[in-house]
Amino acid sequence: MTEAITPTSFSPELARRIQDKLGQNVYLCYQCVKCTSGCPVAEFFDWQPNQIMRALQLGQEDIALNAQTPWLCAACQTCSTRCPQGLDITGIMEFLTREARARGISPPVPQVTIFNEAFLREVRLWGRAYELGLMAELKLRTRNFSDDIDLGVKMLRKRKLAFLPHRVRPPRKVRPVVGAAQAVAYYPGCSLHSTAREYHESTRAVCQALEIALVEPAGWICCGSSAAHRADPEAALRLPLENLALIEKGGFKEVTMPCAACFNRHKAAQFEIRHDSARKAEMDSALGYTYRDTVVVNTLIDTILGRVGAEGVTARVQRPLQGLRVVCYYGCLLTRPPEVTEAPHPENPTGMDSLVKALGAEVIDWSYKTTCCGAAHSLTRPDIVLHLSGELIRQARAAGADAIAVACPLCHTNLDARQFQMALDAPMPVLYFTQLMALAFALPEKACALNKNLVDPRPLLEQKGLLGFYQTSPRTGASV
Repeated sequence: MTEAITPTSFSPELARRIQDKLGQNVYLCYQCVKCTSGCPVAEFFDWQPNQIMRALQLGQEDIALNAQTPWLCAACQTCSTRCPQGLDITGIMEFLTREARARGISPPVPQVTIFNEAFLREVRLWGRAYELGLMAELKLRTRNFSDDIDLGVKMLRKRKLAFLPHRVRPPRKVRPVVGAAQAVAYYPGCSLHSTAREYHESTRAVCQALEIALVEPAGWICCGSSAAHRADPEAALRLPLENLALIEKGGFKEVTMPCAACFNRHKAAQFEIRHDSARKAEMDSALGYTYRDTVVVNTLIDTILGRVGAEGVTARVQRPLQGLRVVCYYGCLLTRPPEVTEAPHPENPTGMDSLVKALGAEVIDWSYKTTCCGAAHSLTRPDIVLHLSGELIRQARAAGADAIAVACPLCHTNLDARQFQMALDAPMPVLYFTQLMALAFALPEKACALNKNLVDPRPLLEQKGLLGFYQTSPRTGASV
């Protein structure tokens, strides 16, 4: 009996829609395979990124729209940064997920859709992400009640999750802030008020010690993070611009964003309105305000280096971190893509290295500064995160490091909070670079917030002789 052969359909319509919606010409791809060879998640895909691009060129819409690949893309921007043709492959992958949903195609990785919907619902309801509510909805809708319960308990014990949401809305009328032109607007993002409290506490204390005046604008809202960028391009542009308009109305000339995702989303919004006058006009109409684009969006690293410099940081050091060997991990979104972030060295950033060196620590160079940790898959595909983040910790150990310095709440969660789930020979402390600065500045214990880390760094620091000026127990944090 001859087996029936299903005919393959070919259509250029999807390639045309990508050109119309994104301005991306998929026919420019000449299959150099850089997108696939550099993709940290490639081994989890059913079709490799270059194969998806070829399917689009050949009009094989069934492959492009039914593949798991676009849904498992971590949006690390490695492919877009390295593409010799300048194609925004990450943007194309995100478009394919939206197009599949619009055509009624069931997502092959449903938990990603559920996460995006739940995240954006929380933002609409409360103005900011409500992490406990997000996790609860994800558990209920995926019917997965057992995974990560141990992680949730640990986070609750550390008081990293708020039990109740707090509703926030931008003020209808914004009054100029006295001294705003000399101060720096401080946009902490949702994480620094919850899962990354240690980053928030150490940032405020370090900037005060360096005489950098931070002012947190009242009424800021969530930037939409990766959920909006993937699922709702309108919200991905509008939410950051609402914040930038709020900051501009307050009279600020600079805003610093400790969170890498927040920084990247606000820079992406600025980039889009600067290169698309029609979208700029749409957003001005939606906001009821003509945004003048007078606010400089900086990472916290760049704010400190720009306002104080490495020499100024060294001058403030009271207890040099001598004997501490550190690798600096930047993650994906602080530097990529460079046309958006304006990072001079997207593959080999050195700003955090300069700051940590200024503290007296030994900074070890390594090849994994910007290798993805798994990013937002922390809640949707933790197996990917455990694999990628676990490998980062192993490579840091192989490089001879005692600890990892980070500048991103999501990276910290993946590397620090999930470390107990990894099959590691030994734990490795993962600290925010501001915690190291607070330690070197001999600031109060509350400023260092070392008790908030799930992998306790205090035994290592005590062993290195760096906790002698604190009369506390490294095990309990209680005064002795």
